[in-house]
Amino acid sequence: MIVTCVYVHVKPDAVQDFINATAANHLQSVKEPGNLRFDLNQQADDPCCFMIYEAYESDEASAAHKNTPHYLKWRDTVSDHMAEPRKGVKYNIIQPNDRSKW
Repeated sequence: MIVTCVYVHVKPDAVQDFINATAANHLQSVKEPGNLRFDLNQQADDPCCFMIYEAYESDEASAAHKNTPHYLKWRDTVSDHMAEPRKGVKYNIIQPNDRSKW
């Protein structure tokens, strides 16, 4: 299992548009084969900072996500909303190691 935390700093005037586009991406991403979680989080002390928590069963499932129509639409839609390039950090899931716990 693999997790990617995607850190995004959004321009102040684009926050709601970013949320709307990312929520639409979320609704489709959670339906993907191999998806365990896809969460959108807004930083409590800075509403322009977000973290997208993506958990997939495998590197292949995670990579397949980046070829879906909803991801490609999201990527193109939010590119102008970002104050700086997004940063993705991959993590290996240690616990829970049982998929039923997700």
